Amino acid sequence: MSGVNPGAYREAAARSLRDDPSVRASVGSATRTFDALRARAFADIDADRWRDWARDVKTHTLTHLDRYLDQAATRLEENGVRVHWAETAEDALAVLDDVVERHGVRTAVKAKSMLSEELEVNAHLERLGVDPVETDLGEYIIQMLGEPPSHIVGPAIHKSLAACRELFHERLGTPLDGSPDMLAAAAREALRTRFLEADLGISGGNFLAADTGSIALIENEGNIRLSTSLPKVHVAFVGIEKVVPRLEDVAGFLQLTARSATGQPIGLFVSLIQGPRRPDEIDGPEEVHVVLVDNGRSDLLADERGWEALRCVRCGACLNICPVYRQTGGHAYGWTYSGPIGAILSPGLLGLEKAMPLPHASSLCGACTEVCPVRIPIPDLLLHWRERAVEEGLAPLLESLGSRVYAGLAERPGAFGVAGGALRHTPWRPLSRALPVVGAWTQGREAPRPSPKSFRQLWDEGIE
Repeated sequence: MSGVNPGAYREAAARSLRDDPSVRASVGSATRTFDALRARAFADIDADRWRDWARDVKTHTLTHLDRYLDQAATRLEENGVRVHWAETAEDALAVLDDVVERHGVRTAVKAKSMLSEELEVNAHLERLGVDPVETDLGEYIIQMLGEPPSHIVGPAIHKSLAACRELFHERLGTPLDGSPDMLAAAAREALRTRFLEADLGISGGNFLAADTGSIALIENEGNIRLSTSLPKVHVAFVGIEKVVPRLEDVAGFLQLTARSATGQPIGLFVSLIQGPRRPDEIDGPEEVHVVLVDNGRSDLLADERGWEALRCVRCGACLNICPVYRQTGGHAYGWTYSGPIGAILSPGLLGLEKAMPLPHASSLCGACTEVCPVRIPIPDLLLHWRERAVEEGLAPLLESLGSRVYAGLAERPGAFGVAGGALRHTPWRPLSRALPVVGAWTQGREAPRPSPKSFRQLWDEGIE
């Protein structure tokens, strides 16, 4: 994970706001549209009952994860799938090493997969001499740009239509005023031959039904179905937290995820991967590998509070509603998972020291919890990781010093009163700009004027 750099969040966020105002406009427009569609879709169902059900199923599965993973692996193998257990990213990529060597793979088509981004699959394939091609339109755009995705569902939402027109004009020869449909058609034409010539297809897995060994994949473009059925070999990277007990549960989660992500009752294409092609079938891969990936998930599951983040279904709803994410976009977060869910997943998967200061990249407004389809208490988990940071000595020095000074004053009423009086008679506006945290807050706001009298003075005089 060489490209991981959450520690530079503050600088990256400031740079995004300063150097590229179009990111804020593009991200804000797209996320507001996504959120409006989600709200409309949830108005058609008994949302509270669905969300309670989803929370309970995911919680039950995570608290019995070993049982359901064993069952899923057994069923997959009965279906003819080759199952691999990957404790680390290196273990997962070793499966690709073997497949590439045995089959002489030179080209690969990839379905959209956040886990493959987490594992840095494309970079690894290129080191092996394999040409990987992203087939999701958004992923295809950012691959041409050499960028990582900036959103869980919409990888290229930070790019304006004008920027996409310029890119497609340079790479695919479309007119500079080409319509979105024209750009999509050009991408489809360019990708068609790549599907037909690919030696390997790679996907993730939205859900894995333990009782049938079925991998469920949701999409709107049809590219996943082509990526998993045309090449002779298919490799699916599936996080161990994606398992659910029954195929019946998958039916509910497919609908809930689509409503949360794009406001659709269900994705336009749903693929159920049952195994390799059978003798009486005309299409499908000859060989299917499923890589069950841990890569820090067991450590997060063992955390007394942080484990709840593993309920995430990767719908992106928390990103769409988050006022912080809307300002900076996803790249500022420095890793695969951005927004509120990234701020609570990254400390558990990467380690808190590497993930700082992402748990602080939030106003704690609680909007993310209101839209989460599996009721992850995101603000509570943000506070959990902040508390852990203090316990482990990772909090910023000025913040720790300021907290200790305030605590010392608060325990001494006389000193507290003297300090408060001094602040009230100090020129507040220039002081506020020099103070940590407060200084950043007043960059876009007028500094409040201090009261001439303290609260205690007003209390003693009688507040009316």
